[in-house]
Amino acid sequence: MREKQIIRTTKETDINLTLNLDGSGTYNGTCGVGFFDHMLSAFCVHAGFDLDLKMKGDLEVDCHHSIEDLGIVLGQAFAEAVGDKGSICRYGSFYIPMDEALGFCSLDISGRPFLVFDAEFTNQSVGTLDCCMVKEFFRAFAFNGGITLHLKCLYGENDHHIIEALFKAVAHALKEAVKPNGGQILSSKGMLA
Repeated sequence: MREKQIIRTTKETDINLTLNLDGSGTYNGTCGVGFFDHMLSAFCVHAGFDLDLKMKGDLEVDCHHSIEDLGIVLGQAFAEAVGDKGSICRYGSFYIPMDEALGFCSLDISGRPFLVFDAEFTNQSVGTLDCCMVKEFFRAFAFNGGITLHLKCLYGENDHHIIEALFKAVAHALKEAVKPNGGQILSSKGMLA
């Protein structure tokens, strides 16, 4: 089973996270930001991952530290759960329509982290989630997970729909990329990174 627990404590956040890449699509716990819990739940359902989260953050300041640190820890757990990356499909791409919004993700679990994020938001926040933190979360996740991650909202008007389309697109792309490929390293140079 590809599962990893990460515990990370700073002066700003206290996170205990367990990620199972071969789960049933279940999210248990809370990050303290309601809309982001909604996104994590959708992420798990669509990726088929299980995520257990116990977390406290300095939300009296704002949501920045909590969301960014969660991206760091989730990325670390993902990288360790995937392992040497030598026996997975590696690549994944997916489009997700969410009412008027269309989100796209293309990714490579290569060990070479990068983020291209092309989405604009109309409002400052959705619930208590600052919209600017969506990019910060995915940057932290990609760089700690060793993922080349391209995200784009092709069009959309409702920030809730745009964000949800992106999360679901990432989930489906990851679901494809982590599938076993029979043990062959998918690289002409014989290794990843």
